[in-house]
Amino acid sequence: MDVLEVKNLCKRYSAFTLNHVSFQLEEGKITGFIGRNGAGKSTTLKSMFGFVHPDAGEIFFFGKEFGENELEIKQKVGYVSGGVDYYPKKKLKSITAVTKAFYRDWDEKAYRQYMELFGLDENKTPSELSEGMKVKYALTIALSHNAKLLVLDEPTSGLDPISRDELLDIFMELADKRITILFSTHITTDLDRCADNIIYIRNGEIKAEERLSDFVQNYRLVEFIGNGPTEEQKEHLIGCKRSKEGYTALVRAEDAELFVGRLKPADIETIMIHLEKEGDR
Repeated sequence: MDVLEVKNLCKRYSAFTLNHVSFQLEEGKITGFIGRNGAGKSTTLKSMFGFVHPDAGEIFFFGKEFGENELEIKQKVGYVSGGVDYYPKKKLKSITAVTKAFYRDWDEKAYRQYMELFGLDENKTPSELSEGMKVKYALTIALSHNAKLLVLDEPTSGLDPISRDELLDIFMELADKRITILFSTHITTDLDRCADNIIYIRNGEIKAEERLSDFVQNYRLVEFIGNGPTEEQKEHLIGCKRSKEGYTALVRAEDAELFVGRLKPADIETIMIHLEKEGDR
């Protein structure tokens, strides 16, 4: 049984369409959800929880349809969205006291540990916290009720490098305990550090859903300095982009033999940039 299964999720706006998005999450795996701004990441995540009402599609958590089992499912899921907001003048301890009453498996010991780890003072109010500290507090709440699935929308974007590193360590420790994590991010080094799988969305459509290592191995970077490509080579180039001394492009691994002497490994960020250039043509 998959921890999460999304089937043919659709949402239509005047200038954007989420088009039959489908994917599954494996238990105990960390999955990065990537794509440029406006690609559909947040719309997908919000649709999964009914914050945005999709036009079509099915959402199953732990084998159960979300709409019919919402309260039960939310006991097992921690969700943190971008732009975390709370009552600005309420102390954190007051917000926590109200929040934990909704969770039957609230873990006070874990809550205290994460508050200390993230350097949070529960006598402060949200108005006294930086954006990064607000994210840390939201994550503390999500991590403190024994959730089996964490769904996180840009969880590391407001954090300093040391705090991000600490959080990624926590992600890997949770995965060791069979907790499943889905997080969207623009910080591709975070994916290199901890992700098992990748879901890549572009213009409202899923373009890749696979193991991160396989996704990276599918491509090579080609760099042209001086002599350009032959006509045969041009047919295999993906997302040509200017570089300081020429230009670069992606090629699929199976076409790499056509570019011997020009090849370099391609990381996630490089692949995304060139695929998006291809998509913009």
